[in-house]
Amino acid sequence: MAADAPAPSYQFDGPADAPLIVALAHGAGVGMDSPFMAEVAAGLGELGWRVARFEFPYMQRRRADGGKRPPDKQPVLLDCWRQVIADLGPGRLVVGGKSMGGRMASLVADEAGVAGLLCFGYPFHPPGKPDNLRIDHLRQLATPALILQGTRDPFGRADEVATYPLDPGIAFHWAEDGNHDLAPRKRSGRTAEQNLAEALTAADGFLRDRIA
Repeated sequence: MAADAPAPSYQFDGPADAPLIVALAHGAGVGMDSPFMAEVAAGLGELGWRVARFEFPYMQRRRADGGKRPPDKQPVLLDCWRQVIADLGPGRLVVGGKSMGGRMASLVADEAGVAGLLCFGYPFHPPGKPDNLRIDHLRQLATPALILQGTRDPFGRADEVATYPLDPGIAFHWAEDGNHDLAPRKRSGRTAEQNLAEALTAADGFLRDRIA
């Protein structure tokens, strides 16, 4: 990491003796204590997994002084992930996170040799810019991966993602009528709690496959 970058600090959920640690990074606009991140971490912890949440340097600085900052440049974000992987050890580590955090994890997963990749709301493209794809490294991915995505996510809807030339080893769980936080509209007849519970069940199955 850069010499002036603060070292990652961690917020843990779940049992310390779990067979895997799931390291989760936040999205671009909110930190590791956002409601979505907190619910995912608590849910995975209740299912028996050790979850380690952390924040990128810009978010740590924002939290310290209250100043609004844009995300760090990609090399800084990737170096932060590398430090997290070094801290926690890649052997029994699954990396991932929300949106940008999951995307950055996907860029270092293969080089680090982690056990798996778990992305909630992958940003396949910026909203309204479907041609600006962020999938080059996903065409060939050696790390077992699960992407949990809302079917109407503006960063990559189900009908769009179905056309992408992604590695066939990448698995998907689709949250019905879900947005970027997997939440459905009221008229769908579903609830955010239902979509999140189903996503956590899918994540639990993916993690159990990693230790099978």
